[in-house]
Amino acid sequence: MLFVGEYKHTLDAKNRVFIPAKMREDLGEHFYITRQMNEACLGVYTREEIDAISEKISKLPDSKVSKLRKFFFSQMLDAYPDSNGRIGLPPALIEHAHIDKTAVIVGVGNHVEIWSEELWAKESDPGNMEEIRDLLATIGL
Repeated sequence: MLFVGEYKHTLDAKNRVFIPAKMREDLGEHFYITRQMNEACLGVYTREEIDAISEKISKLPDSKVSKLRKFFFSQMLDAYPDSNGRIGLPPALIEHAHIDKTAVIVGVGNHVEIWSEELWAKESDPGNMEEIRDLLATIGL
């Protein structure tokens, strides 16, 4: 499964965001949304991907991953889109991602991310293309 593309959608009055049909199809009827650990955005994962992440975390010593577990799982949303393809985002997730009115839904390979429009504009600015070229070169592209 490969998630691709960029879509902008406005949160409605009930803080619901539309998840594009192709992404919903690949995510399945039930998926998970949580805070990304290294960025101010939300990660959207299939059940299989969450199971794989959980398994990796469970192999680490409890003393090293207690905070990680709490951060990753405590605010996780068990998501079921409504008949219009929308998911209601709780305040804690909206706050983490700094989403004001418009959310940008982005396919990033093995998962989807939800960004505030403002932060996505900064994140998606290629800035130093040399760094991206160097990374691509390390994988032979």
